[in-house]
Amino acid sequence: MMASSYNAKDEDHHPGSVGSGGPGAVKSKKPDNTAFKQQRLPAWQPILTAGTVLPAFFMIGLIFIPIGIGLLVTSNNIKEFEVRSVAMATSYYVIRAREYQSSSCFYINVFMYYGLSNFYQNHRRYVKSRDDSQLNGDKSSLLNPSKECEPYRTSDKKPIAPCGAIANSLFNDTLELFYNHPNGSRITIHLVKTGIAWWTDKHVKFRNPAGNNNNLSIVFQDTSKPVNWHKPVYELDPSDPENNGFINEDFIVWMRTAALPTFRKLYRVIQKKKDNMTPTLPPGNYSLEVTYNYPVRSFDGRKRMILSTISWMGGKNPFLGIAYITVGSVCFFLGVVLLIIHHKYGNRNNNADIPN
Repeated sequence: MMASSYNAKDEDHHPGSVGSGGPGAVKSKKPDNTAFKQQRLPAWQPILTAGTVLPAFFMIGLIFIPIGIGLLVTSNNIKEFEVRSVAMATSYYVIRAREYQSSSCFYINVFMYYGLSNFYQNHRRYVKSRDDSQLNGDKSSLLNPSKECEPYRTSDKKPIAPCGAIANSLFNDTLELFYNHPNGSRITIHLVKTGIAWWTDKHVKFRNPAGNNNNLSIVFQDTSKPVNWHKPVYELDPSDPENNGFINEDFIVWMRTAALPTFRKLYRVIQKKKDNMTPTLPPGNYSLEVTYNYPVRSFDGRKRMILSTISWMGGKNPFLGIAYITVGSVCFFLGVVLLIIHHKYGNRNNNADIPN
């Protein structure tokens, strides 16, 4: 028998056909004889055996369970205190004071949050109702906002700044905290209103229009305030030019929309004492005064105030620790079950007689 050379391209032409460019040539639909088109590329397929699966299950369990315990302990060490606002104000500028007692002693920075429930900031039309170019200080967008802002694009035949439904629904309650000293005096807790927004939001995404930043009323003179606002954007914090207008941090925090209908947003920071020996918030009686400017009855919402510390993993959230412990426990349990099955039935399969 003589060996014959084989060329895959010989199959591309039917017998009797002329060259590829000649008359009567028939174009073949066969794929080229390459490793990729003929599916001959090298591949790796794991073979799952007891020797590889069981160690993987035990390893995942032994790693995930300690990590979950650490995360859960860290979350539980975060001190948090919440005051729910049950009363519903029917008019604006209603001041309500609530007294509560705190048995916790805080020695580190304490963060004050306001919380809302049943407020769907994740609605598609709500999320799109903004003009990022306007918020970035673009002069043309300031006077001609995006059509995505409708119906909060113009007011009194003037462009609204900032436009859109997100800005129009800005949370504007005022929260004040007082410490009721045992001697009968009332001490105001100093609340820091800067440093609550993301650095990238403050210095990159939000900017005031170019012009006289010391007098923003001139910069925004041809615009109108949002419909539900009680004052224009250049009066959000007139005492601090670095916290006024579009770069006001309360405004920036609100513009970062929440993913769920029940959420919290950072409102103020209570900074720790410099000597590290005096507690930031000593245990005792406190009074919280809330100036009700923000109506929630229309969407059947609730408000709350939260005082919380943070750790290296952020705020109080036991979910991550519980998830790690659950996954690790399930993997470890499956490893034990599969080990028992392998020990009981594995040798039986290996010792079975295989007929020729």
